[in-house]
Amino acid sequence: MKPWLYLAPALALVVIFTYVPVANMIYYSFHQWDGLRPVMTPVGWDNYVRVFTDERYWRVFLNSLYYFVASFAQIGIALYFATVLSFKTRFRNLFKGILFFPYLLNGVAVGFVFLYFFQPGGTLDTILGGHTPLWLGDPDIANFSLAGTSVWRFTGLNFVLFLGAIQSIPGEIYEAAEIDGATRWHQFRHIIAPGIRRIISLSFILAISGSLAVFEIPFIMTGGANDTRTFVIQAYDTAFQFRQIGLASAMAVVLLLIVLALTWLQRLLLPDEEVTLS
Repeated sequence: MKPWLYLAPALALVVIFTYVPVANMIYYSFHQWDGLRPVMTPVGWDNYVRVFTDERYWRVFLNSLYYFVASFAQIGIALYFATVLSFKTRFRNLFKGILFFPYLLNGVAVGFVFLYFFQPGGTLDTILGGHTPLWLGDPDIANFSLAGTSVWRFTGLNFVLFLGAIQSIPGEIYEAAEIDGATRWHQFRHIIAPGIRRIISLSFILAISGSLAVFEIPFIMTGGANDTRTFVIQAYDTAFQFRQIGLASAMAVVLLLIVLALTWLQRLLLPDEEVTLS
């Protein structure tokens, strides 16, 4: 009984702030409600049918592809620097701080900084000089600019995860590999990559869920204008601008199910295995 007494506060917080809100969200999704009136009108599956049949609500998922592709670049950059800085390098601690620093910044602050960075005549235009495109005003370019901002901000998180996993590998393995004449590439291929497979798998899960749930950066920088609206921004506007809480809850449930399904699929295709360093 005593172990449960220690776990009770944490379990209570999880239930109150996670499971109860999710249960309420699912309940709201089967009703028509403006969030103000005390009475909710049951509508059955109508909200879900509308989410899947109205182009306005599912077309915004296409913008998530920009962030999903960018997340692969983010993982690649983080893995490269984590590998390089795991070995003896001059100013190694300085570079670690530089790479991780953007993740410490508030997402709203990052949005405003890059808003001025991309504005016409701003920092980027001054650096490039001459005729430059509208980085946030051109629908063909805006999503690339926003995805690049996302890469800059979240690379530090993947970097720290990879670096911690690499440094947990015993140093004797590297010494034995160097005695056998292994190059840095061979050490990465046969020691580092297998040793941090689970962390790489976790990074892909975070990349999938993060790309589908992007909100701060496009909301602050464009407000969803110029074809940059994401699914979460669409749900936010549906709930708080158009006062359709039931429909927005259905959108949130759909997003949750998609993330869970993709995570399950990823775990099915890349299951956890005992790591064998070769």
